[in-house]
Amino acid sequence: MIFLLYQVTYSSDKLRVKAYLFLPHGCSLSALTAYGTSHPFSGSSTLPDFVSNEKSLHLQPLASHYPAVRMHATGNTLEQWPVLIYCRGGLGSYGGVNTVWLEQFVQKGYIVFAPSYRGNEGGEGRDEYGGRDAEDVHAAYRLVQRLPFADPTRISLMGFSRGAINAVHTATTYNDGPDKVHKLVLWSGVADVERTYHERTDLRRTLKRVLGGSPRTVPEAYLARSPLSNANKLSCPVLIMHGTSDTQVNYSHGTRMYHWLKRRGANVTFHAYGGQDHHFHQRIHESAVNNMFDWLAAP
Repeated sequence: MIFLLYQVTYSSDKLRVKAYLFLPHGCSLSALTAYGTSHPFSGSSTLPDFVSNEKSLHLQPLASHYPAVRMHATGNTLEQWPVLIYCRGGLGSYGGVNTVWLEQFVQKGYIVFAPSYRGNEGGEGRDEYGGRDAEDVHAAYRLVQRLPFADPTRISLMGFSRGAINAVHTATTYNDGPDKVHKLVLWSGVADVERTYHERTDLRRTLKRVLGGSPRTVPEAYLARSPLSNANKLSCPVLIMHGTSDTQVNYSHGTRMYHWLKRRGANVTFHAYGGQDHHFHQRIHESAVNNMFDWLAAP
């Protein structure tokens, strides 16, 4: 596998939060010297002013699988790459960023940026299961837009499991004009948080603690986090991928989101994976990844 991997510390609200940045073969921070900065980007570094006005974006190299300088620049033009922002599932330390998946994604020729969400992996703040931590993905979206080697017209989002909450929230925030999200993928994604509360008895205590109560006592907290309640604002193409035997996020979450969007004339595609659970078997997973990137690359 050929890629560069960094752990990123960036600003979200007034917090310092963590993320992973994967760069594909042919894309390297070191080549920014060709774009008018003398930053060598060796070891820990801070991106220059044209990326971060605060000079506060810190990168810690974690892995290098090819020689440093690979990016091509001609004159004042820097090669630009499509971006996939991966919104992880789980809550807190459970279900963190799946770097094995990201290694597969970066091989498709995409820059991959994966927020860990506040309160995780050394980041400040507290994970709120799609509450104020949604801003961590908004901030990530704005950040990658400013990367000179990222194509701002091809920034897509993928939300896995609970990550669908933050992915939909971001796609509905950046849904118009030149800054709009390119495409949105919901993989085994939560659509209705109240339904999750009733279906997942093992999560009820955690959801009540994080959201401040049950759906009966704080219905607004559950509604605000439910992708279905914001889906009417989606304007980008949407791909929904779900296993029919999902024991963590019921298959009905995927079908309800699909039918809701379809009835409203949205550009939505549904891929059902028969007999697959929340995580697919390896062979099926690899096929699903290929299908996802074929869809992302299509006009």
